[in-house]
Amino acid sequence: MHYVNLSSGKKFAAQSGESLLEAAKRSSINLSYSCKTGRCSTCKCKVLSGSTELLQHELGLTREEKADGWILSCVRSAKSELTLEAPDLGDVDIPKSRTWPCRIKKINRLAEDVIQVFLRLPPSASFRFIPGQYVDIIGPNSIRRSYSLANAHFNEKTLELHIRAVEGGQMSNYWFGQAKPDDLLRLNGPLGTFFLRETVGIDIIFLATGTGIAPIKSILESMSGILPERRPKSLTVLWGARREKDLYFDLKSVPIGFDFIPVLSRAGPDWAGAFGYVQDVLCEFFETFSNAAVYACGSDAMIHGAKNKLILAGLKNKNFYSDAFVASGSN
Repeated sequence: MHYVNLSSGKKFAAQSGESLLEAAKRSSINLSYSCKTGRCSTCKCKVLSGSTELLQHELGLTREEKADGWILSCVRSAKSELTLEAPDLGDVDIPKSRTWPCRIKKINRLAEDVIQVFLRLPPSASFRFIPGQYVDIIGPNSIRRSYSLANAHFNEKTLELHIRAVEGGQMSNYWFGQAKPDDLLRLNGPLGTFFLRETVGIDIIFLATGTGIAPIKSILESMSGILPERRPKSLTVLWGARREKDLYFDLKSVPIGFDFIPVLSRAGPDWAGAFGYVQDVLCEFFETFSNAAVYACGSDAMIHGAKNKLILAGLKNKNFYSDAFVASGSN
């Protein structure tokens, strides 16, 4: 067993072969994370002293980042006493995850390749989540896939998912070819640390591609009851898609005021809106990012591209929050 010291002053013990992320969690220390498979970079931290051991490939890091001492806490274990510069979430009350039985309540077709699924939990379920988090759904043959929650409240013991079809995907074959109301599934959660931080006087910007709009919808709905003294200076949402029909949800139905910029990368001749990639369009609309916090959810390529571009444009590294949708290794 080795001790891990954080630059924040906190300390935890890590067992041999245990990921640093899980070791911190066991000691009730919350570090940022998303995929837990080494493919995104949400849990990126820097080794200031000591040595670590690789548990899985760190696909979410560049060669330069690795050479500079950066690691991913979800796929690294301690080989000695460590000191880390890590994104500690402080005293945020993150609900503990557990496995629950659930049944499909309703399935709606939102687009050719997107469905809206409502899951109902048992009446006695005390499930809690923070808007922006995700769950793992455990389906037929114990296939496990991650989906962001699209609703902000659990008042009716119901959870909302937006699911896009993946060609050849085992779980997609179930959702789009076999799933029906009252099917029994299991879910594990809540998971992830993609949720709203400080809001007062800040320019809050949401970037989404595809079904990455789901957790952003959840966060926006939760902001409808925010106290006047806690409101941000401005609130902007950019949602990117290939074609207009891929903007499958009327985001203006969310009961809170914000500037909405739909962005298409393959727009037809009749499209009069923004064209290109969401991060490029964002830089055209905003002159400065010194007072901004950006929350990005969607493809891994968009998130990496957006972070690099926005930091060069003046966004503080600590004010970029993301939830990357990474494909399952086995579909």
